[in-house]
Amino acid sequence: MVRIIVTTEQNDHLLLDEHVGMVHLSEGHAAEQLIQRLRWAVTDAEDAERSLADANGNGHSPVDG
Repeated sequence: MVRIIVTTEQNDHLLLDEHVGMVHLSEGHAAEQLIQRLRWAVTDAEDAERSLADANGNGHSPVDG
């Protein structure tokens, strides 16, 4: 089965590790739930990257480029 993994780039903090299949995309409600969990994980990863950048004093996040 396929997996979706979301981690931060800087410290590899695991935010989402989920097995997925076509069943998760074939029905509207299940697909919406998967996208919501993915959205939360990406948001949390970006927040963690920003916090790390602020703690390191460089004033910008690696996700900002």
